[in-house]
Amino acid sequence: MYHAVSAEPSEATRTLSVTPRAFAEQMAAVADLGLTPLDTAQLAACWRTGRPLPARPVLITFDDGYEGVHRHALPVLAQHGFPATVFVSTGWLRGPYGTGGAPDTMLDWDQVRELSAAGVEIGGHSHTHPQLDQLPDEALRRELILCKEIVSDLLGAAPASFAYPYGYSSRRVREAVRETGYAQALAVGNTLARRRQGPYALRRVTVRRGTGAEEFLRLLEGRALTRTFARDRALTKGYAMVRRARQVRRKAIRSRV
Repeated sequence: MYHAVSAEPSEATRTLSVTPRAFAEQMAAVADLGLTPLDTAQLAACWRTGRPLPARPVLITFDDGYEGVHRHALPVLAQHGFPATVFVSTGWLRGPYGTGGAPDTMLDWDQVRELSAAGVEIGGHSHTHPQLDQLPDEALRRELILCKEIVSDLLGAAPASFAYPYGYSSRRVREAVRETGYAQALAVGNTLARRRQGPYALRRVTVRRGTGAEEFLRLLEGRALTRTFARDRALTKGYAMVRRARQVRRKAIRSRV
């Protein structure tokens, strides 16, 4: 899972960004190891139908829709002939549906169309990138439906795949994503994707600015993930408790009203 690909990212995106040089070196490592990239829809379709996956499959995904994905990542992907999936928050993109508030320079819709024409799968990532599990039902469905309708209108095809903003979801959110018409969805989790996770909770590992060459190779090979992401998991568990407490308070307030 990538975010921004930029030599000079904003402070808000720096930690979760990679430099163009690092990205090129990482894609060269994917090629050297003989891995077979595929997009999210292809992976899910194989697991859903029982069709065999290609040898040593790997997903290359980008969240949010940063401009550097077009400027820096696309030429590298094209060089290797690698497919990928870009999950866009439609309200953050530059253009007629922009709502402002994006943390860095984002794609515009001409660039999104060029990515799509080059074989990159365009998936949904909500409209304004909220914490979906904290939204009431109506607002949750509005975020999902608006994102899907905008992508459909501007690209001529509905997005089949979704990625949860901030990487987490709840059963209610996953059900809403399914009912909105997305065929599969990705979380984070920082473990390898497995068929048993189901099509709406497939996991990914995070590539960030501090990911060195040796660590990246370990991620590709699925080695030492527990140790590598131990701090992330501790933070995730702690924040999950906070989120559940917030939901309980909201329900209590609504019941009193």
